Amino acid sequence: MELKDYTAEELSAFYDACKKAYVDFQAQGLKLDMSRGKPSPAQLDLSAGLLDCASNEDMHGEAGDYRNYGILDGIPEAKRLFAPMLGVRPEELFLLGNASLQAMFMTISYAYSHGLMGNTPWGRLEKVKFLCPVPGYDRHFKITEFFGAEMINIPMTEDGPDMDMIENLVSNDAAVKGIWCVPQYSNPTGIVYSDETVRRFASLKPAAKDFRIFWDNAYAIHHLCDEPKSIPPILEECKKYGTEDMVIEFASTAKVTFAGAGVCMMAASEATLADLTKGLSCFTICFDKTNQMRHVKFFDGKFENIVKHMEKHRAILEPKFRTVTGILDRELKPLGIGEWTEPKGGYFVSFNAPAGCAKRIVRLCKEAGVVLTGAGAAFPYGIDPDDKNIRIAPSYPDVPELEKAMELFVLCAKIAAAENLRHSHR
Repeated sequence: MELKDYTAEELSAFYDACKKAYVDFQAQGLKLDMSRGKPSPAQLDLSAGLLDCASNEDMHGEAGDYRNYGILDGIPEAKRLFAPMLGVRPEELFLLGNASLQAMFMTISYAYSHGLMGNTPWGRLEKVKFLCPVPGYDRHFKITEFFGAEMINIPMTEDGPDMDMIENLVSNDAAVKGIWCVPQYSNPTGIVYSDETVRRFASLKPAAKDFRIFWDNAYAIHHLCDEPKSIPPILEECKKYGTEDMVIEFASTAKVTFAGAGVCMMAASEATLADLTKGLSCFTICFDKTNQMRHVKFFDGKFENIVKHMEKHRAILEPKFRTVTGILDRELKPLGIGEWTEPKGGYFVSFNAPAGCAKRIVRLCKEAGVVLTGAGAAFPYGIDPDDKNIRIAPSYPDVPELEKAMELFVLCAKIAAAENLRHSHR
């Protein structure tokens, strides 16, 4: 029987039992942090060979001495290795430091200070609007909030963001300058954009000449299933419509090798890369080419070896995702409390609590020793209008720790849902 069908007396008894169990949890002194999608130590150990896979002699590559200055856009060996990850040509790829977030921030900053491809700098405009599929990636929203853009929520569907809404806004409002996208296993929902959604993005007809799609393909190869769904390469789709300057794609090996020492990549038309290089050439003389070469050596220069490497990640991650969804299914589904995703890849499970309960659940978990991503973080300005979405990040704890954390989570969800119902019964 679902919780909403309990009598007042049954609901009161249920609530009292949950509160007693919660006090017992508090006494256990738990200290678990599930606030970010961090790779676990076991995952990081998969790439331990990076630390000693290349010699001094290996740093003399086909484009010169990689220990020295120069080669701003990245070494050719690494470009060839990573280009298949995004479905682009090596000459459409620019390799930067260790974090794609830096590349996104740099691009937005350049648009504000100097303008994209000769257009008016955004910083000189009265209004800049940015489209934000929700729930989405909190750090994306922090960037555009930092620069003062007006962020507009775009609801997500099973096929990706609401394209009717996007097409209407983009084609009719020149103040709309960009959109954040995580097309493969969206953060946090795990949604994979449909082929039709990708084509509709590529065929957009923006009112603003400098409208840009920020295509953060962070989880392009982070599969958790046998037959993963692939999406059409966005840059190739754009070429069919002559819109290749409209998209800038980002990715990194942060969750492939070392989270703090990976390789970031940015893919775009050659014209776009030439424009952004004006700023990048002032920013640095080169990025870490020795790290790029270590990645080449570690994977023997073959993309198929990266794919095999990701299967090792899957073997570690998949049981954790099963643990999360299994406990949710067992404890909350029969009570009709909340809804959640069962992603086929990526790093998160998106949980929708009953409206008005998310902040309460997160606070209860924290007070019993389990830290989650803040409720509302997956929305611009940290404001979830329904106070229902919670991002669950299963990757870092081991399975026994995760089981304990999820037992607490479902208990807190029961308490919050019962409180809501008791209040509505008054």
